[in-house]
Amino acid sequence: MASLGLAQRIRIGLDGNSGAEFPMMGRPRRSLSSNYGRNRVGFRIMASAVEPDLSVTVNGLKMPNPFVIGSGPPGTNYTVMKRAFDEGWGGVIAKTVSLEADKVKNVTPRYAKLRAGSNGSAKGQIIGWQNIELISDRPLETMLKEFRQLKEEYPDRILIASIMEEYNKAAWEELIYKVEETGIDAIEINFSCPHGMPERRMGAAVGQDCDLLEEVCGWINAVATVPVWAKMTPNITDITKPARVSLNQGCEGVSAINTIMSVMGINLNTLRPEPCVEGYSTPGGYSAKAVHPIALAKVMNIAQMMKSEFGDKDYSLSAIGGVETGGDAAEFILLGANTVQVCTGVMMHGYGLVKTLCSELKDFMRKHNFSSIEDFRGSSLEYFTTHTDLVKRQQEAIRQRKAIKKGLQSDKDWTGDGFVQETESMVSN
Repeated sequence: MASLGLAQRIRIGLDGNSGAEFPMMGRPRRSLSSNYGRNRVGFRIMASAVEPDLSVTVNGLKMPNPFVIGSGPPGTNYTVMKRAFDEGWGGVIAKTVSLEADKVKNVTPRYAKLRAGSNGSAKGQIIGWQNIELISDRPLETMLKEFRQLKEEYPDRILIASIMEEYNKAAWEELIYKVEETGIDAIEINFSCPHGMPERRMGAAVGQDCDLLEEVCGWINAVATVPVWAKMTPNITDITKPARVSLNQGCEGVSAINTIMSVMGINLNTLRPEPCVEGYSTPGGYSAKAVHPIALAKVMNIAQMMKSEFGDKDYSLSAIGGVETGGDAAEFILLGANTVQVCTGVMMHGYGLVKTLCSELKDFMRKHNFSSIEDFRGSSLEYFTTHTDLVKRQQEAIRQRKAIKKGLQSDKDWTGDGFVQETESMVSN
């Protein structure tokens, strides 16, 4: 019945009634600088005394820094999201919600760690993390109430709702209306959860099917009035295809990557897979430091596609994957990311991690005399090419090096004024 109420609101908007609650069209495009590295690395001559500015404006959303809590346990309720804002995170993306939270049943344990050591080692550094956790199991109305409370208490901070629904137009429309009514600043669409409820055509089941994705994105962007980011799955051959579809269908931004489908390991003592629930397990999503290189490649692919096909249009890219240091974040920004999301990093190091991230990112910026994020965003993107081109470049470099002759080529080249220097040019030791 709720969806019928939504349809009525939509019809009112179409009829032009000034009391319409849910305008169908006219979502304003938010301003976003599309500069990809206006000032290139190596062009700076002296260090600047100006304190680096970490603030960013993305699709009209102003953040004190580019660090955003990624959707997951760190954004699971009011208490933890409030903690994130208090610690200084630029924005928070809440844990994914749907209309029917009662269908979500999580198990415990649901995490497993991969350490840099032998199988079963409890001492090595944590390099990988797997989860088999589903979306929020809290009642939607409870989450909506907490969204409202957070926006009342932090009106100038960015709160983004992550949503996921079944293949049902009315359900998507109803969910969008409900979350927007709370005052959230943007929506991230979870087209990428690699595990749980694929039989309901949710998460990666949509993100891996471009025809389905195109249709669902169309439904979403026909009714959403705030910026929409589409979250991409890495569990696909060419990640640029769903990213392209999402932007062509009206999304203002793309987020990448969600976790990678994985089996964390087998306990060689019990012979059971991890994480082990009553002796059994299921494939889940892989994150943390070990996925960072994979995420860099996927983000680079998307950024290249966006730059070549969408040019200076106001689209954004939010990078995710193994961020634990300011350097990790700088790499993503150098590839064209506007913001950087952190989820597993918070689970491992706590909400105070943002202070370290900001400090280390500022150190990087001081080193290169960057005064703002836009000074270096996308600066490294131009240095990627094909293997064939690398071969040509190296052959040309070798040819040029061989063409450089040391010393004089003929007796006629000797001069009286430069005689000593000319002699030295032909000495070998």
